[in-house]
Amino acid sequence: MAKVLEDIEKTAKNEFLPSIGPIKGKIMKNIIKELKPEKALEIGTLQGYSAILIAINILIQKAGKKKMNIDFENNSSEPILFTLEKDGEMAQIARSNIENSGLSDKIHLINGDALKVIPKLKSKYKFDMVFLDATKDEYLKYLQLIEQYGLLNKRAVVVADNVIMYEDEMKDYLDYVRNSSKYISRTTKTTLEFNKKVKDALEVSIIVAI
Repeated sequence: MAKVLEDIEKTAKNEFLPSIGPIKGKIMKNIIKELKPEKALEIGTLQGYSAILIAINILIQKAGKKKMNIDFENNSSEPILFTLEKDGEMAQIARSNIENSGLSDKIHLINGDALKVIPKLKSKYKFDMVFLDATKDEYLKYLQLIEQYGLLNKRAVVVADNVIMYEDEMKDYLDYVRNSSKYISRTTKTTLEFNKKVKDALEVSIIVAI
């Protein structure tokens, strides 16, 4: 699994593709370690890097282990992460990477527009964690649809990427999670995936009322 993540990192860096990368990846690991989500929803798969990273760390927390030596064959085959990708070519690449990671039964990838797919998840699933990393000016639409269809468990965490780089595109989202009474929200500053000179941040919002 670690090898797959390293390969995706190299491809993303060489081809200038967005990816959370190892710096933000460490922040994501810490969020999962702190809040211990058991089922996650990701919007924006791209090559599958963050999906694999999130799934691995949820499994580690569930197993109570600190190393990636989990016996996946003896775990439930029910997916622990659902990831939505609009672009067909990217979805195909991500599916291949997920298969190579050995996590095909843990990660369910859906190729489709999140605004159309989210309503179809209603009454079937509830999530402890949501990671938003797709079209920036649609973040609020994603979240409000997720809320509308009751897809969040109590004390779920919503993590949004690129909140400094694309702050203008997601002002409505940031105002919503920071100023509504529904969330306690914090901004975790970091840098761009593969360029430490470019500032960026993740917005981490925990539900207090929904």
